[in-house]
Amino acid sequence: MCGISGFLTSSPERSSERLRTDVRRMTDAMVRRGPDDEGAWVDEACGVALGHRRLSILDLSSAGHQPMCSTSGRFVIVFNGEIYNFKLLRVSLEEKGHAFEGHSDTELMLAAIEEWGIQAATQRFNGMFAFAVWDREERTLTLGRDRLGEKPLYYGQAGDAFVFSSELKTLRGFPGFEAEIDRSALTALLRYNYIPDPWCIYQGLHKLPPGTLLTLRSPTDLASPEPYWSLRQVVTRGTRHPFNGTSREAIDAFDALLQEAVESRMIADVPLGAFLSGGVDSSLIVALMQARGSQPVKTFTIGFHEKEYNEAGYAKAVAAHLGTDHTELYVTGQDALDVIPLLPDLYDEPFSDYSQIPTYLVCKMARQHVTVALSGDAGDELFGGYERYAVGRKLWNSFARLPQPARQVAAALMRSMPASAINTLARLAGPVLPSRFRHVAVGDKMHKLAEVVAAPGLETLYLNLMSHWKRPEQIVMGGEDRPTVITDRSDWPEVADFTHRMMHLDMETYLPGDILTKVDRAAMGVSLETRVPLLDPNVIEFAWTLPPALKVQGGQGKWLMKQTLDRYVPRALMDRPKRGFGIPLDAWLRGPLRDWAEDLLSEERLRREGYFHPAPIREKWREHLSGTRNWHFYLWDVLMFQAWLNRAG
Repeated sequence: MCGISGFLTSSPERSSERLRTDVRRMTDAMVRRGPDDEGAWVDEACGVALGHRRLSILDLSSAGHQPMCSTSGRFVIVFNGEIYNFKLLRVSLEEKGHAFEGHSDTELMLAAIEEWGIQAATQRFNGMFAFAVWDREERTLTLGRDRLGEKPLYYGQAGDAFVFSSELKTLRGFPGFEAEIDRSALTALLRYNYIPDPWCIYQGLHKLPPGTLLTLRSPTDLASPEPYWSLRQVVTRGTRHPFNGTSREAIDAFDALLQEAVESRMIADVPLGAFLSGGVDSSLIVALMQARGSQPVKTFTIGFHEKEYNEAGYAKAVAAHLGTDHTELYVTGQDALDVIPLLPDLYDEPFSDYSQIPTYLVCKMARQHVTVALSGDAGDELFGGYERYAVGRKLWNSFARLPQPARQVAAALMRSMPASAINTLARLAGPVLPSRFRHVAVGDKMHKLAEVVAAPGLETLYLNLMSHWKRPEQIVMGGEDRPTVITDRSDWPEVADFTHRMMHLDMETYLPGDILTKVDRAAMGVSLETRVPLLDPNVIEFAWTLPPALKVQGGQGKWLMKQTLDRYVPRALMDRPKRGFGIPLDAWLRGPLRDWAEDLLSEERLRREGYFHPAPIREKWREHLSGTRNWHFYLWDVLMFQAWLNRAG
């Protein structure tokens, strides 16, 4: 795990010394991504500079130093990430006559590029990565990003240069960079709580989309990213050629594939562990790690004193059953609140999934013991774990039979009763309500259900379920609600089952834009590398051959994962409702965060800065403070931009 940066310029004024100074200034700004080593490589004649910060994981010797040149001297690379199948590729390359000085995957990548070319080599890499390769013979710069976007890579124009980096903060100080806010990107933040690729908060900059390569010959080259891998094709191919074995055979196949994925991600020359929430995904990963290792796996859990948010007891029970070396940390509200001032620097670009706070805390705790941690991310997207897959479809089937006018009337009636009144009734009825409803704002859920009832079709229903502000272009001054994969149905795969379509859209948008971003930035903030076995390409391709019935059964998702986990952990330890990784943000905004939020959301400040129309924001803030509604999702979107703007400006 590292950080990369660099640029290509046509300016004749930049000497070798100036090139080196500029690129080192960039890499120095992201020292947390690579505290162990740094390097720079420049070519004055071509105006190219490559920079690197290193967090040493494999080959801790100088043989792993970057930037690294290929044996022939033709290619120079800076690389962030891990190639998990590097040992297998190394055998193939040695058979073709390649020799290696060390055992780093960076050296392996260069040999593969020499042998097969950049695109064909990248297609062979099983890993998480972002890289830049300078071809000294062709005088081309190529950027690449892994299949699902585990590693970040920003690029764009700054003055007379083409620039790229793992972090935006390295680009803000680059000569000629104009930090103009992209108001349409801000609009997207309010809708999704993240900014989807290829957009970026700054005009003129982009995120390289997952699974693509970008090659250019000059700083002003208008080349577009080209895919070397397509999730859409994987989804389409898998659903057209489904797995036709028995459920037992599917469990066996998945178990074997995930074992291989876990084993390959346990290779490291530094201490390694895993996050353990006590849920299905992380418990399965830890169980397989424990089965493959000779020593107890180091596992880490965050606990909260607020009972409705605490799952540490479940994780402790799973850890005891598996025999892991378990560490748990109960954090106070103040511990979590202390993280908030760090968020603008950690996330580098406005990002408002508030589970970023506990994610950072568990990463910080893990880093005190290990340098690498495995996680169970992607289980929901691959195996139907989100509640919306089962509940949303069931509710839609119930209401879709009604004519649209009747549904509009029903939705209006549901909205007419104040959410606060419904919440009060729910609290009074708490002892007789099912447990899953005792700690939620039932009134707010009812109002969200009204959106389901009123939706004219499943596609609109999905967009509403994934949106915070439903009309964000009316909140952002000069904002435009740009088309995304979610709204442009021409990019949707040809999949008949709507649950599978939702899973594909989540995997293409929400997973890289939210989940993987959240974990990468939190982990890199404490120099921790995270690895995601469920994103192994072989696991992904197998999962998309499975029919929906092997993923969602009886209104419950992740059926196949649960059946596999039964082989390692008693079902009694896992049989409980699904919870997110949450904090009591709604209450904090009315309590210890109130003054901080009031300052950022003041009408005078909003008008002076000129990004938001104050009225709708102030209305939601008043309703939230009064307790009549819980608008913490909406308000956190605005607050995270405001906090970021305050820090970046």
